[in-house]
Amino acid sequence: MDQLPARPPHLALPDAEPVVALRGLTKRFGKVTANDAITLEIRPGRIKALLGENGAGKSTLMSMLAGRLAPDGGRIEVDGREVRFTSAREAIEAGIGMVYQNFMLVNAMTVTENVLLGQEKGFFIRPRDMERRVAELAAQYHLDIDPAARVGDLSMGEKQRVEILKLLARESRVLIFDEPTAVLTSEETFRLFEALWSMTSQGKAVVFISHKLEEVLAIADEIAILRAGRVEAELTPEEVGSKADLARIMVGKDVLLEVDHEAAEIRETVLEVKNLTGLGLSDVSMSLRRGEVLAVVGVAGNGQKALVEAVCGLVQPPRDTVFILDKPWREYYADPDWKHTLSYIPEDRLGLATMPNKNLVDNMLLTTRKGFKAGPLLQKARAVADTRELVRKFNIKPGRVRVLAWQLSGGNLQKAVLARELYREPKLIVAEQPTQGLDVAATEEVWRRLLDARDMAGILLVTGDLNEALQLADRVAVMYRGRIVETFPISDKEKVDKIGLFMAGVTDS
Repeated sequence: MDQLPARPPHLALPDAEPVVALRGLTKRFGKVTANDAITLEIRPGRIKALLGENGAGKSTLMSMLAGRLAPDGGRIEVDGREVRFTSAREAIEAGIGMVYQNFMLVNAMTVTENVLLGQEKGFFIRPRDMERRVAELAAQYHLDIDPAARVGDLSMGEKQRVEILKLLARESRVLIFDEPTAVLTSEETFRLFEALWSMTSQGKAVVFISHKLEEVLAIADEIAILRAGRVEAELTPEEVGSKADLARIMVGKDVLLEVDHEAAEIRETVLEVKNLTGLGLSDVSMSLRRGEVLAVVGVAGNGQKALVEAVCGLVQPPRDTVFILDKPWREYYADPDWKHTLSYIPEDRLGLATMPNKNLVDNMLLTTRKGFKAGPLLQKARAVADTRELVRKFNIKPGRVRVLAWQLSGGNLQKAVLARELYREPKLIVAEQPTQGLDVAATEEVWRRLLDARDMAGILLVTGDLNEALQLADRVAVMYRGRIVETFPISDKEKVDKIGLFMAGVTDS
């Protein structure tokens, strides 16, 4: 990642009374204690970073503050007075707004309708005026988006921008951002940081939840670290020696965000795309062989989503343009087997990858059901046993197969999806933003699992994280406006150094 901007030293206001205080806040889900008597203060004019492993309790804590969950113990104080929120609307009315990891958007509505939903007080407001308001807000904070676009047609990165615009439009006094940069480019991250600093200079309080340690050190005035539902430490960036020190406090052991990438044996071709035009793509060609990782990178919204959907069977490409395991697309998807074929790890892990209100066994069966059938009967007991073994092998917390998907942290849910798809022993893996929103320890684990999978599969890695691409890939393909503008081996250092230019459409030709 490009170097982040330095924190302007003059923006942090002198210590003031907290606008929000959490006093002994506790939340339980059955036998699991997500937050254990947490006490924190959020002050105006300051950015408090909330750091911790997946499952440490960060999102649960902020969901209580934002009115989406009710605490089981302790209290919330706003301006020194105890409050009891029974809904998100009550929290919003108290001046507290939150952008969640899992988007709260209406796909059938436009960007403008989502941003202004519930905020208009009158009637007969012209759509053109509403769109102009949203366009001006987007331009002000450098969040590139089409106000008239339908949200269901947007990429995950573009949807994140809509969520941020919703919060900016509310002008809340306390602004909570849950992994706001997970799908943003470096430039977009810079602009977001500038917007947050502008907000705090006007006396607003910001809570910034992130797993990106360099971002935390760059933007935070204060850092609170959660571990296993408790406050492990509170400190300032100046008190932290390095990212490694911060990771050590967070995880409880040394963590190095890198993996050994030894070359694997390159075997047969498992994916071939030939001059694919349509679906928002133009003359896209690529091939992938078993044993290698091909990383597709680019700014969100430049065709990556269409390419993934075409390869993974979500949309139908033109004839004779996509070939999977040596079969034309239509022949392959006429009757694909559940095993030794294609496994898809979607970007949207709680929507497309899993059923939120089903347990891990039922989610395991989403793509493996054929492997547990004996005639017309489903061997549910064997599915439970195999799921229990995967939970153990992949260290999926809290370690129970009956837990519902939505109850898992982002990292544990991603490990569950990865465990299911690797169980199928695929020959082709499409991994879309596989570590988005994951902490450093979970990211390392996912990276190792994917590299180990090269023995059986070729891996198409679609990522907005350039460090991830450089750590895992054998070759890189850069997309811009629906085209692949450059493809090169990771050993070509000259072209690696130009990835940023390629992503902006500047090529060597």
